[in-house]
Amino acid sequence: MKHRRRCPLLDRLTDPTQAAKLALRSVARRILALNREIKEIDLRLDTLVQEAAPRTIALCGVGTQHAAQLLVALGQNYDRIRSEAAFAHLCAAAPIPASSGLSQRHRLSYHGNRQANRALHLIAVVRLRYSERTRTYAKRRRSEGLSNREIIRCLKRYIARQLYRELRADLAALPA
Repeated sequence: MKHRRRCPLLDRLTDPTQAAKLALRSVARRILALNREIKEIDLRLDTLVQEAAPRTIALCGVGTQHAAQLLVALGQNYDRIRSEAAFAHLCAAAPIPASSGLSQRHRLSYHGNRQANRALHLIAVVRLRYSERTRTYAKRRRSEGLSNREIIRCLKRYIARQLYRELRADLAALPA
């Protein structure tokens, strides 16, 4: 069996195989460097979010990235969002009537902060997987005839309500 050399031969870069090896090695080094940088930034972000929103982080399904995104959505001037309904609207989790004829249903608003909505969605998915209380709720709502999409819409609204209270309490506890 012939032994293949994995390192590019710098004196034979006109060979497409050697040029590809050099390019791939360069890309791999950049990926490793970026992964190290991401880990460092994630550690700093974890510390910052832990200081800014300890109560929020303690909630089921809320990770550092989710809490950070919701803190950004709420903004520095959190007094401008006066109610949990306004926060839900900001996060695109406010139900909008979408009834037709005899069917009564709602849909989520497509306006608002899409990243915050994504954070709420992922929190809902985590809770559906790991929270017995949420699974029981989903089972009950499914027996009432709601689809999985409608159940997640309801969960997002509930989660937005809960997170609004916790985020306000966390931000109010921060030193000025």
